[in-house]
Amino acid sequence: MSVSFTRSAECDGVTVSDAIERRQYTLETDAFETLTPADPDRFRFPVDDAVSIRARTVTLPSVVATYVRDADGAMRAEVAHFDACEFPAGRYSVELCAPIKLYVRADGPLRVSATENRISIELERTDELLVGARSHHERPAATITTTGDPRALMRAVSALGSALKTTTCERSYPTLRGHPPTVELGDAVRVPSELEPPETGVRIEVPPELRYVYPVAPLSYYFGARVEPGPAARLVTDDGFEHSLETPRGFESEAERVLKQAFFLDCLTRTEGYYEVDLHERRAVEGLVDLDFADLYDRPLASQLRAYLDVPYAVVEPHLPEWKLTTHVDPTPENAELLPFLVNDLAVIRLPEGRSISPSEAQMAAIDDFTRDEFTRSAAGASVESPALIQPAEANSIEQAWAGDDAPIGASKASVRAFRNRLGREASDGDIDITVVCNDPAMDEEGDLAAQVYGTRDDLPFDVRIHRNLSTEALRAVVETDGDFLHYIGHIDDAGFECADGRLDARGIDAVGVDAFFLNACSSYEQGMALIDGGAIGGVVTLAEVINSGAVNVGKTMVRLLNQGFPLRAALDIAKDESIVGGHYIVVGDGNLDVVQSDSRTPVLLRVETLGEGYEITPKMYPTSTHGMGTIAGTFNGEPGVHYIASGEVETYAVSATEIRETLSVEELPLLFDGELTWTTDLDTADI
Repeated sequence: MSVSFTRSAECDGVTVSDAIERRQYTLETDAFETLTPADPDRFRFPVDDAVSIRARTVTLPSVVATYVRDADGAMRAEVAHFDACEFPAGRYSVELCAPIKLYVRADGPLRVSATENRISIELERTDELLVGARSHHERPAATITTTGDPRALMRAVSALGSALKTTTCERSYPTLRGHPPTVELGDAVRVPSELEPPETGVRIEVPPELRYVYPVAPLSYYFGARVEPGPAARLVTDDGFEHSLETPRGFESEAERVLKQAFFLDCLTRTEGYYEVDLHERRAVEGLVDLDFADLYDRPLASQLRAYLDVPYAVVEPHLPEWKLTTHVDPTPENAELLPFLVNDLAVIRLPEGRSISPSEAQMAAIDDFTRDEFTRSAAGASVESPALIQPAEANSIEQAWAGDDAPIGASKASVRAFRNRLGREASDGDIDITVVCNDPAMDEEGDLAAQVYGTRDDLPFDVRIHRNLSTEALRAVVETDGDFLHYIGHIDDAGFECADGRLDARGIDAVGVDAFFLNACSSYEQGMALIDGGAIGGVVTLAEVINSGAVNVGKTMVRLLNQGFPLRAALDIAKDESIVGGHYIVVGDGNLDVVQSDSRTPVLLRVETLGEGYEITPKMYPTSTHGMGTIAGTFNGEPGVHYIASGEVETYAVSATEIRETLSVEELPLLFDGELTWTTDLDTADI
């Protein structure tokens, strides 16, 4: 069990910890008398563990999505910024969407209120409160073995939907989808009996070729649909509905459209269920479509799908959330092992398409803009062999990943080994371990900044260690020791990391202990992939030489973004625009990995534009591994109570100078202010 409760060392209250996902959250109380175990079954919704405390007031250190339900589970209220709701005598469950899912069960009368940065639950008198917690961490239920034969892989893909926790439209919430079973190549097909796909009345027929099977894997998973051989690609339901996947737009494009349209309309229909929230996207679309969402909510999946796909795609397309991830997958048997991890992210899967890039084309365009007085981060006199480079075709998503032989420019490099390493991640009840290594005194600027920024979150326990000019054995010890994150600043060449007494080649390290890394050195791709092969989960590397000033700019931005809870891939998406050499950086392994938790659950970048005496604010939300596609969120400046599907840019708001000052004071966030990246805490609001 990863979730645990302890008495807070900082205040009267209880600290909830998730030892696998490295999450922690403290509930402060007005007094602290007892902390005793409680039965998790006393909660309507599933929790991993629970405790009983006696208190009159419980206060959260941040504002999170908060829902109050009565004893029957019906939602009585949602509490947002500056709300205050009072409830009469009765039993209530307060659902708190914090970095760890929390439930507080209490007997009323009670009052739930929120300021700009805190939420409080107040009873009339000191009484028993039950606190339950559920980790977002999930493991696959079992493993499917398959051969590389297309028909065998159809059986394997058909079983991915067995992980769905519901076949209603509520599965559009990431917590109700479940991690698919893993897939391994073998000499025969073996699907454990417990992995039978659900009976949803939906099947997908495609020609028995891998190039058809892979792109429909997300559809099969999300619809709980069996994949069967057929003469043409089409989606079929038991009640006679058919939808061709072969259109003039192309098979892959149509599969992508069906996934996005059905998922989006599920998000609108589910507002009739557990969470009767005011959804911005439903407001925008409801008058454009002939759909009765209340009636649709109670229909079976196949019937919903028929109604959804009767809506012209052009009607919903302008309102779709920006998709989180598009992955280019080479249709080889080996890449079948990637499919469970990609569909778990609800990624769009395409066959690989891109343009080969020569190392000189990728490298010299940026470096030639600088004089040779500006040094690079390659070792003196060293030769570095660049990997074969590919630039994937553009995709309509926040992020892209590449599952092929080459190293991608502008996309992350997917790795089965990295995903398996994450599944094997062990619980750790200690502090968040961050190690910064600066092996060149000329690069101390970045090392000094990293030392100042990492670990400055008052709400989280950190152990930050700074090392300079390490020897090969000392650096080996750092890499082999269990830790959450390694930030390396220095030189790398074909022989490995430059150290005080020689080179350390990561390809000779069998057991890597660090989970994540940032190798801010020239041409660090091969060494980063070696760290993944040795046991790491994900990291940021370079594909070519990088000039020092450019590397410092990227490094400074990455430090602050990672410290605020942005996952690797999202952090790099922002940081790479801060330097002309930003395009030389990519993520290898699992780009969903984060170093610390985000206060906002879904990390946010604010785009602010000055318009006369006023401003426009556009939040851009980055889905994570724990709060993926289907998560909803409010915005500070939006209409009170209105939610958005939290992926990509949402609505743009016109605000006054006073309103923007209030927004910037809520928490530390990155923002593009008139095109320049800065931070809310760095702006002098008196000048606004």
